[in-house]
This record gives sequence, structure tokens and C-alpha cells, in this order.
Amino acid sequence: MKKLIIEGGRELSGEIKISGAKNSVVALIPAAILTDGKCVIRNVPNISDVNILLEMMQELGSIVTFENETVTIDNRNVKNCRINEEYASKIRASYYFMGALLGKYHHAEIAYPGGCIIGSRPIDFHLNAFTKMGTKVEEEDGIFKLDVDNLHGIDIFFDFPSVGATINVMIAAVKAKGRTRIMNAACEPEIANVASFLSSMGAKIYGAGTSTIIIDGVDTLTDGYIDVIPDRIEAGTYLIIGALLGNNLTITGIIEEHLHSLLFKLREAGVQLDVKNDSITINRNENLKAVNIKTTVYPGFPTDLGQPMSTFLTQCSGESLFEETIYENRMRHIPHLNNMGADIKSFDKTAIIKGKTKLVGRNVKATDLRAGASMLVAGMIASGTTIIYNIEHLLRGYERIVDKLDKVGAYIQLVDD
Repeated sequence: MKKLIIEGGRELSGEIKISGAKNSVVALIPAAILTDGKCVIRNVPNISDVNILLEMMQELGSIVTFENETVTIDNRNVKNCRINEEYASKIRASYYFMGALLGKYHHAEIAYPGGCIIGSRPIDFHLNAFTKMGTKVEEEDGIFKLDVDNLHGIDIFFDFPSVGATINVMIAAVKAKGRTRIMNAACEPEIANVASFLSSMGAKIYGAGTSTIIIDGVDTLTDGYIDVIPDRIEAGTYLIIGALLGNNLTITGIIEEHLHSLLFKLREAGVQLDVKNDSITINRNENLKAVNIKTTVYPGFPTDLGQPMSTFLTQCSGESLFEETIYENRMRHIPHLNNMGADIKSFDKTAIIKGKTKLVGRNVKATDLRAGASMLVAGMIASGTTIIYNIEHLLRGYERIVDKLDKVGAYIQLVDD
């Protein structure tokens, strides 16, 4: 077990380069299994979720190399086998192997996916879509077994635009017979990134990144190539920190369009931003104004930035409303913020945050990945020393976070507990 030790209140100056998107690469790696050839994925972050998925690929027989931010996957010796709880329970994105193995072999066996406990996050949308595509789905002792004789295209309407289900169905549909049309599809940038990867292999996908995606199935796929898009959640986290501690802090390697909802709210609160091409320079503002945040699907305010943004709101004068609409357990960081001096009242998936409050360093926990980011922001601005336990959650989604913050002036250490 590891913990993060932070001495708060340090001014941050310099440059932080954003890594490849976690939420994209965790789908790109399983999607690579669709081809018997070789896939090259560039701009890959060296985070624990990536390493777990690469181990899973090796268990399936892929020859994997990972160096200089580039993953090469050679599938010449791949075989279909069960993905056991040892791997599946560690990462939610393991469910993408369902779509990939089903598309390639018409059979998949995988233990129930794990990951952070931020809500029920049922995979019913995935399984119902696979069933409509002709798949027989069984569950026994925590193992899902999926079998299909003739995987065929369908028209499907999602009651909710689920990112995971949209990607998973798209992956399976690439090698299905006929046309699949996904309506009320999720529109997140990561979906278009995965579609570009599949298209490089020869898939026929139209409309990825819009609410209607059309996939015409193909019989064979060739080698695949893709650059992982910048991680908008990592960028957003550092922008939030910069708004509180920055002195000409520059965040580079970003796509501004992917951050519009956050940038709008930061400006509404009084933050000054200098946007140039693929970088944003930010300075702290001591007189921030309260704003309301409601997380929703893209292009709305991202749920993965809601928790770190709630820490930002403790430093805004007035009363802010923070409302989470995607997951039911996004408020477990609130008691830790209150323990540090925040004034927050939470009700189910809503919190009323009164500011500005002085935060004081305490011993806290990262209850999940983005709660860990919230605690990171709090520790960076608090007076005194903050120790964050269960920090493994945070390391799942942020590459070289200690190194990146240390280089711009933070006092931050990662030590074994």
C-alpha cells in the first residue's frame, strides 16, 4: 500500500504535459484483439489500468511491448480463453473484452468487471445489446458466458447514452453480419478515438462522436494504428489546481474543444485563462465566485471532474450547488473535505458547498479514483501536511503525477505505507 504526502500552499509555475486518455486507451487495448495482425498504439500513459490490460492481452497469447509511450500488440498466437476474476475484478474496462472476443470468436467468458465503487454501473445495456445481436448470455458463479452462432447487426436505442455500452457494442458490431445502428449513443471524444482505431484496421464506422453511430460489419481486419487523444480529465484536474495555485502555470498537449464545459465554469467563477493552440496558461484568483455544477454526458460537465471541482468550490465565495447525475456514490469524498475544514452538506447525489473556507491538512482516504483527485486538490491548497491513503486508486488514472507536480513547484511524495 502507498500513501501520498503533500505540503500544501505551494505556488505552481512551469509546464505540465498531458498524457494519453485513460478512458480511451482502456478500450483501445481490448479492441486490438479483433485482428490477427499487429496493432500499434501511441501516446499511451504508463498507468496501472494499462498494465493490467496488457497482462490480460498476454494471457490471451498476444505478444506485447510497451516502451517510449508506444504499445505494440502482435496477435499471431492469440487464443480465446476465460478471463478470470484475478484480472477482471481489478478494472471496470475489462468488459470491453466481451465485445472483442464475441466479435472475433463468437464466444467469451469473463468474470464480473471490477473497478472503483462509485455506483452500481450495471452492464445490462451491454448484455441486452449482445442478446439482440443473437448472443446467448449466461452467468454462473460470477462468470459471464456469451455464445453466438450468427452475430448479426441490429438497431438499438440506449435509454441512457452509456459510454461503455456504446464502445462495447461498436467493437462487437465491427465483425457482425450486416448493419448495426446505435441510437442515443454516447458522444464522448474517446468513442471517436476508438472508432478511428477500428477504422484503421478496415472497420466501416460512421458517425462516431454523434448520437447515431452506424457500423457495417466486415469479415476481416488488418493491422491497426492510432494515437491516443489527450486525457481531458487529467488536463481538467491540473487546470483546477492551477486556478487555485498557479502563477503562469501552463497545461500543454490538450484539445480545447474537449474541455469547453470546464473552461466555461472556471471563467464563470472568475478564473483568467490564456488559451493558445494546444496549451492553456492559468493563474490563481483569490476572489473566486460561487458557481453551480451539474455533471452530465458529453458535451456537458464530465462526471469524472465533478469531485475535484467540488474541492475548487470550497474556495469560491458564496454558496455553490454540486449535483451528480451519473453515479450514485460520487459523494464519499465529502466527509474527508469537511474534516479538512470545508462546509459541505450532501444529500444523496447533491451537495451544497459554502465558501470560502480555509482547508487544513489532515489524514484522508482516496475512496475511488476521482475522489483521490479531489483529495489531491484539497491537499495542494490546504495549510500544513495532508496524507492521502489508498492512493492506488489515484495512480490508476494519472501518469507520473508526483513527477509532474514536483517539477512545477509542489511538495509531494509517494511513499510505501
